Amino acid sequence: MRHSILVFVAIILSSCGAKQTEDTTFIVENLGKTLPFFGLHELDTNGDTLYYTIPKFSFTNQSGREVSHRDYENKVFVTDFFFTTCPTICPVMSTQMSRLQTLLDKEGHLGDVMLLSHSINPEYDQPDTLKAYAARMEADTTTWNFVTGAREDIYFQAKKGYFINALETDTAAGGYIHSDNFILVDRGMHIRGYYDGTSTKEVDQLFKDIKTLLEEK
Repeated sequence: MRHSILVFVAIILSSCGAKQTEDTTFIVENLGKTLPFFGLHELDTNGDTLYYTIPKFSFTNQSGREVSHRDYENKVFVTDFFFTTCPTICPVMSTQMSRLQTLLDKEGHLGDVMLLSHSINPEYDQPDTLKAYAARMEADTTTWNFVTGAREDIYFQAKKGYFINALETDTAAGGYIHSDNFILVDRGMHIRGYYDGTSTKEVDQLFKDIKTLLEEK
């Protein structure tokens, strides 16, 4: 049975030495055996559901190339937010993302599935810095982009696009607070799941859910 529920979500925002919560309201469309849809939905003139889609975007990747929503159209992808000088959770998150990349590669899913990591310190994390970081993570940069851009655009995409927080603060080690979530997005740019990017168990579940999305028509 298909039904919608209004849920009140407290997202835990992990940072370097601090945690914060942000309250966010979602509509979650429960479709039974498949994955839910996150975000506020609308109905078209025929009464069909129009699921929330993330905003269009354009950033610069580790090679100095423009990367936009067009590169991710008709792809399942996983996205997160980090910064290269983060002293605590970012290396763990990036290591988990690298492990996810390996799992996807072993089953031949890279290409159909892509990865996207946004720097929340974009002034420092310029392409050369991101390229060196990608090399340390053994990233396949044909399918995993590390992006920089205007701070306001990155933060807009985090807060308004994916409903997670990212902010600069002098009270946190490293100078930033941000979510530790990996966000799963389907081929239609719909958000389909949130996972703790520091948890091996949750990233394993993410891998299973990716395979579920790949089987969707």
